[in-house]
Amino acid sequence: MRDGGGLLILLGVLLIVGGLIVRLGFPLGRLPGDIHIQRGNFSLYLPITTSILLSVILSLLFRLLK
Repeated sequence: MRDGGGLLILLGVLLIVGGLIVRLGFPLGRLPGDIHIQRGNFSLYLPITTSILLSVILSLLFRLLK
């Protein structure tokens, strides 16, 4: 049970840090390589570069905390 509480705290801290990064103007979601297609009433957004960047950052963070 103790590890679950620590994980929840870590996730909360990560959400706060992520919110601050977005709030301070880091262009998360508008990076080169993100695909946005608009045609008529249809809109498709594929955040490929953003997903890769977040994956690398989270992988490094979890590796450091392990």
